[in-house]
Amino acid sequence: MNRASYRTIGRLTHYWRALRDLEAEGQTYAYSHLLAAKAQVTAAQVRRDIMVLGYSGTPARGYEVRRLVECIEAYVFPSSEQRAAIAGMGNIGLALLKFFTGRRPNLHVTASFEADPEKFDRLIYGCRCYSIDSAGEVIRREGISVGILAVPDAEAQYVADVFVAAGIRGILNFARTPLEVPAGVYVENIDLAMSLDRVAFFARQSLKTERAVLPAGTPLDKASAGGTPSDEAPSANKESES
Repeated sequence: MNRASYRTIGRLTHYWRALRDLEAEGQTYAYSHLLAAKAQVTAAQVRRDIMVLGYSGTPARGYEVRRLVECIEAYVFPSSEQRAAIAGMGNIGLALLKFFTGRRPNLHVTASFEADPEKFDRLIYGCRCYSIDSAGEVIRREGISVGILAVPDAEAQYVADVFVAAGIRGILNFARTPLEVPAGVYVENIDLAMSLDRVAFFARQSLKTERAVLPAGTPLDKASAGGTPSDEAPSANKESES
C-alpha cells in the first residue's frame, strides 16, 4: 500500500461514514460517483484515494460496500486498542468526551485531566478524571498516545508540553494557541470561534447579494438559494484533489 496524505486520510473517513450509512440501508455495492457526491469531491478523486488501499471495484457493479469498509478500517483505524486523553473538563471537554465515547471500536478516551480539585477522581461518561499534575504518570501508565486539548488558551502550551514529554504523539487542539511541538508530533488545530465567524461573515455577504438583486419589497424566502459560495468563500466540506 502507498502512504496516504493528510487530505487523503480525511477523505477516506468521509467515504467510511458514507459506506456505513449505505450498508445500514441495505446497499451492497456503490459506484465512485455516489461516494463522490456524499463526500463532495470528484469521482476521479474517490478512485485515486481508494487505490491507496490496494482495492479496486468493477465497472459493472462498482465497489463492494462491506469489503471497502473493511479496507478503510484496516488502513485508517488502529488494529488494536489506541488510547486517548482529554485535558479540560469544561463545556467543550465534556461534549467531546460524550461524543467520542464508543464512537470508534479501537480508539478509546481512557483518561481526562483537570485543574479543578472538585473533579478529581470522578468518573465522567465512564472515564476517570485526574489532576493535571498527574498527567505524565497516568499517560505513561495507560500507554496513551493521543491527546485532546480543551483547556484555556493560556494553559494549552503547558499541557501540550506535559503530554508530549509523557509520550503523546498526536494532539487535537481546541485552544486558539499555536502549539510548539517537536518533530514527530502531529497537531490538528480546531478553532470553533473562527469557523463560526467565517460562516457568519459569508452568510451576511450572501444576504447582501440577494437583497441587491431583488426588486424592492420581495421577501428573501422567495429568492433562489443562490448555490454555493464563490472561490473566495469555498465550502468547508470541499477539499482539494491533492
